[in-house]
Amino acid sequence: MKLLISLLFCLSFLLSSEIKPTHTYLTSGGVTDLVLKDNLLYIATKTGTIDIFDTKSSELLKLIKVPKIKDFLGDTIDTKIYSVDVINNKVLLVSQGEKGYRSIFEFENNKLTPVISVDKKMYISKAKYINKDQIVLGLLGNRLFLYDLIQKKILWENQVSQSKFSDFALNKEKSKIIIADESGSLKQINTKNGKLKKIYSGVNVDNVFQVDIKNGIIITAGQDRRCAIYDKFNQYYKKSNFLIYSAGLSPSGEIAGFANNEDNDISIFNTKTKKDLYTLKGHKMTLTKILFKNENELFSSSDDNEVFYWKIN
Repeated sequence: MKLLISLLFCLSFLLSSEIKPTHTYLTSGGVTDLVLKDNLLYIATKTGTIDIFDTKSSELLKLIKVPKIKDFLGDTIDTKIYSVDVINNKVLLVSQGEKGYRSIFEFENNKLTPVISVDKKMYISKAKYINKDQIVLGLLGNRLFLYDLIQKKILWENQVSQSKFSDFALNKEKSKIIIADESGSLKQINTKNGKLKKIYSGVNVDNVFQVDIKNGIIITAGQDRRCAIYDKFNQYYKKSNFLIYSAGLSPSGEIAGFANNEDNDISIFNTKTKKDLYTLKGHKMTLTKILFKNENELFSSSDDNEVFYWKIN
């Protein structure tokens, strides 16, 4: 009888640790990036839109549409958006351009304004605001730029390494840029001058798809099936049985999530104790973003048109 009670208790615990999404946002297309600002969720899609939802009412407030482009065959296609960011009332986005190049636009006062056009022939992968007048750009060739929007010029540039660029993340103060690439090591760049400050290595041994930093803690999503954690005095990894495409941290850095398996489940764990907490189930396609709102709520997206909102406590 005691054994039966123990088994029932364990089963109950396992079932309770599995969580389904609280709400689903249906978007215009496959999702590439998410940003949360003042209860507004900005969703970048493969179909050339930024969908803006009010997270309190779940209402779609606005749709920013980027003009279509012609592909290599001359056919008119939707413009894939690669990254999005928000500061004050301005929206920054990186979009697909003709001949394989990329463009950057700003959206303000219902107007879409080119910042960097395809004429510059740049393979921009990601762009984020440093402040309202400056943005940092990451290129596929692992070149990093600080660009001044007012002066319309590059303030500094750094060829970070010869490895292919994957992702970058900014700390809350935006004084540090953490670069992830196919080498597996992470590079910390000083935002002010573009100089290499530190290299994190020894955990990931292959391409790092994504990186995040919160409260001095760094997380990675690795092709080597390792979700690495770098803390001040500790570094380790959580092992998956499948390639880890996405990972994210809560504002404190103590709660983490990563895409854990072929079923596109998200594993939630405590970065201090390494304890597994929850498994989030529901995604049907490859994860593209895990974005924490706070310690108990998060959003996640995948290659399809569903963005999930989760409550984990």
